[in-house]
Formats: sequence, structure tokens, C-alpha cells
Amino acid sequence: MRMNKLAGGKLEVSALCLGSMLWGSTNTEAEGHAQIDMSLDHGINFIDSAEMYPVNPIKAERCGASEAVIGSWLAKSGRRNDVVIATKVSGDNPGWKRGGKGYDSAIIREAVDESLVKLNTDYIDIYQTHWPLRGSYAFRKNWVYDPSGQNRAETEAHMRDVLGAMAEVVAAGKVRHFALSNESAWGTAEWLRLAREIGAPEVISVQNEYSLLCRLADTDLAELCMNEDVRVLAYSPLAAGLLTGKYQNDAVPKGSRLDLSPGLGGRVTPRVFAAVDAYHAVAKKHGLDPVQMALAFAVSRPFMGSSIFGASSMEQLARVLDGKDLILSDEVLKDIDQAHRAHPMPF
Repeated sequence: MRMNKLAGGKLEVSALCLGSMLWGSTNTEAEGHAQIDMSLDHGINFIDSAEMYPVNPIKAERCGASEAVIGSWLAKSGRRNDVVIATKVSGDNPGWKRGGKGYDSAIIREAVDESLVKLNTDYIDIYQTHWPLRGSYAFRKNWVYDPSGQNRAETEAHMRDVLGAMAEVVAAGKVRHFALSNESAWGTAEWLRLAREIGAPEVISVQNEYSLLCRLADTDLAELCMNEDVRVLAYSPLAAGLLTGKYQNDAVPKGSRLDLSPGLGGRVTPRVFAAVDAYHAVAKKHGLDPVQMALAFAVSRPFMGSSIFGASSMEQLARVLDGKDLILSDEVLKDIDQAHRAHPMPF
């Protein structure tokens, strides 16, 4: 398994990261434990979670269950030193916790302590803000994104407040590194600027959506990452299952993510299935598994820290792990580029 260094070499993570967002809903505790064991056996050392997980759908009574699955595995295995654990504090998500208040310094302190208890650990390796409170163009909001209503003074005050809390939890040994999710290049630059100004922890990564079908990170964010030693942690590198091909020709397998979440959060569009066909044609031409090709592409990007995948079955996990060391040839990358140019931004 390829390993990547984050935080100036202070942290080493596998190029593939095991996502936990289904543990406690689609997957049982035992299945979550089995996925962790199998992933570690194949060289993965990185697990991503969030205080709001599991999803599909989000339910207030289940939030935190995914962290608890990781925590019970740690209690059973005693292998804390063998894994890098990332989790997140949620934003203004009304209805499930804290009345949609988002996060500030007080909530950061509270949420860190709550996650430590659920995870059954003394420290969190990477602690992320789930999305910016000022607004974000993630989740297909890029089509109508309008930052003109943002108040810079309020944004800066909020960032300073959060950075103060992050400095406290890092100094206390509860968190090793600070990171972001669903952030823009400007937002990431501001977090870095203010951290340097006040001596707070600098962000080491940005967990944003990235796949063959969603390449918003390729330009401004990629430039920032390469110049500021920040790396992307890609979520949905299989585009919520679209790149597997299981939804082609109007198929909706029972119990699948599309069955549970119609539209896949705006990813299902009139153009997306032709794009999937194009990438599957590339895989077929070169004798590759399309799932493994899609993940290998994400892993190959120079700004990538790790690509986070999820599995609802051991069979799906085995398919991913069988291609964990795949390196795409120049010929494959050229054909992928041609498909991308023919099918840009399909959702």
C-alpha cells in the first residue's frame, strides 16, 4: 500500500482511507470491525469518521454510532497505535444535535470530548470542521454559488474563535492535527493565514469530494495544496457508487445507496450515465476493473493525501483492496483525460 506524508511528514497515512459513514446503519458493529481488520491486513492504516455518522439517512438517534463502532474495535483490539483516526465536528445541520448551532470554540471543546469518549481513545489524529458555516459550494451548490452575502469580519472572527479552541485541544493532547472539509481555496488560505498570525495549528488537509466525475479541486485548490503543504482527502471517489456501473440502464439495486437516497444528492443527471459509460470504456480497453481504475486515478493526483472509500459489504471491500497497488499507465491517463474533456462536470 502506498503511504503518503501529511503535516510536513509528521503523519503518515495510507493512500486509501476506510470510510465509516455506513457503520451503525447499513453495516452492523461486527461488519464494521471486520472491515477494519481486513483493511489493516492489506496495509490501510487510516479510518475517517464524523460525529454525525452514520448516514443514509441521517437520524438524530443514530448520530455517533460510527465513532462508537471504531471505539469498540479499539477496545477489543488494543491496536490504537496501528491506525490514524480522523473525525469531524458538524456544521449547522438542524434537527440532529445542538439545534443546528454549528460550531464555535465552546462547541469544539464539547464535541472533541464527546468524540474521544465514543472513539474510546485519548487523542484524535485529524480533527476536521465538516463544512464552513459561511456557506459552501459542496454538494452541487456550485451551480448557484453566490458568496456576495458573506461578511468577512464575521468570518474572520469565527475562524479566530475556532482556532483558539483548536490550539487548546492540541496543547492538551486531545487532537494532533486540525483540518477542514468542504472548503474552498480562499477559505483554506484564510484558515492558514490566521493560524500563522496567532500561532494556532495550521490545517493539514481538506476533505472535499473528488472523483472522475467531480474534479472541482483540480485548479485553485490544487495550487494552494501544492504550495502550502495541505493535501486533499477525497470523499466519494466512486461518486456515491455511480462509477461502479451498478446504476447504468436505470438499474436501482434494492438496498443500494440510490435506493435509499434517490438522486444521490444531485449526482444523478441526464449526462452522468454517458460519462460513466465513457470511463467504463477506458477501463475495458485497458483490461482494468473500473472501480479500481477510478480509485487509482484519485490516488495518483499530486495534491492527494488519501482517498476515502466506503463499502457496504466485504465483497465490495475485497474488490477495492485487490486494486490497492494499481498504478495507471500514461496511456490510461491520456484516455481518462479525453473522457473528462468530453464529459466535464456531469453533475
